[in-house]
Amino acid sequence: MIPELRTDFNAKYTRAAYAELQSSLARRCGGPIQFRVAETPIFVPSSMLDEMAEQGAAMTRFLMADRVYLSSAQRAIPPGYDVAGKTSHPHFLTADFALVRTGSGELVPRLVEIQAFPSVFAYQFELCEAYREAFGLPKSLGIFLGGLDETSYWELLRRTIVGDFDPENVVLTEVDPLHQKTLADFEVTHRRLGIPVVDISSLRTEGNKLYYSDASGRSVPIHRIYNRAIVDELIAREIKLPFDLSHFWDVEWAGHPNWYFLISKYSIPFLTRSGRFPVVPAACFVNEFLDGDGQKLLAGGGADGKLSLDAEGDYSELLLKPLFSFAGKGIEFAPTRARLEAIPETERKGYILQQRMHFEPTIQTPFGLTQAEIRILYLWPDGGDLTPALSLVRLGRGKMMGVDHNKNQEWVGGSAAFYV
Repeated sequence: MIPELRTDFNAKYTRAAYAELQSSLARRCGGPIQFRVAETPIFVPSSMLDEMAEQGAAMTRFLMADRVYLSSAQRAIPPGYDVAGKTSHPHFLTADFALVRTGSGELVPRLVEIQAFPSVFAYQFELCEAYREAFGLPKSLGIFLGGLDETSYWELLRRTIVGDFDPENVVLTEVDPLHQKTLADFEVTHRRLGIPVVDISSLRTEGNKLYYSDASGRSVPIHRIYNRAIVDELIAREIKLPFDLSHFWDVEWAGHPNWYFLISKYSIPFLTRSGRFPVVPAACFVNEFLDGDGQKLLAGGGADGKLSLDAEGDYSELLLKPLFSFAGKGIEFAPTRARLEAIPETERKGYILQQRMHFEPTIQTPFGLTQAEIRILYLWPDGGDLTPALSLVRLGRGKMMGVDHNKNQEWVGGSAAFYV
């Protein structure tokens, strides 16, 4: 997107430099990265990232001010996963954007997904530094958003996760963390912030408190939880936690689990109906599409070209998405009418139909033009403001942008954005 920087990078690229990138990441993160890292970062104008950051924050504030929406989203939380002690705001937010070409030829961002859940905040910094080191990128290229620099970024991350507690009493919890693809992020978080990484199923209770065992087997009280455990994984793996989530434990949450549901794909039909955010592709719930005004809503958003009513036809400009899934799991392209009607009536509120966005290939690589999805990472500490902090990029040439969907290819995978 900045042709001079792209041309220069491609001309100087070597496989040896990419090998150094991988070695640097392994040193920084305590071992090999468990997902594909792209051979290249992207180079973008700061104005593009700022626009995305402003849109994500505006949508979040709009949703949080809508009591009707929040009440509806609250009812969508699965039984048994309505966690006590919800905070007044989410501590973490991510907003994913596609770059699409308008009819007039303009390249613009469009929302893919918004989620109040942590991302790889610690790892992404190390990735940016590893790119800079391996490829000799100028220090003048920026990575931080919201007016942050390296010092203030880590201080903001510490405030958001650790708060005022001793790091020993703050834990990063995940399901079987040592076997997660995001282990590199957990390791960097541990090194930088000093907090232990703990399997959420290993926590213990005593009275109204939660405890974990440290490396020496000592029982340590937990005052704050940096939650990375995703509910749909707990459900899919049928994991029974040793403590009742709905109980008011004497513990704080950095990233209260309820926000994963309250600001999520569930919000996109509501953002569509508001008509306030052109960046949002049209969406509706499946029950609205089959039995309400969903088709009208989608058509008004520009998805009217392929709204076939033929049970054998497909809706080629629509995506079917389960509400609470992660990393693109369960997304279906061009669903048929028969597929939608096969969803039990009681479950149709658990899916949305969304206008498909056609990612514009913008990154020139030795394998042709490649698409980029850009994620804005926000932090919102206690007593502070919602702040865009860093960005994350996924490069791909397939239908979907996640690293799991672009295997056996080169110049794709997890990446970073540098701006001027």
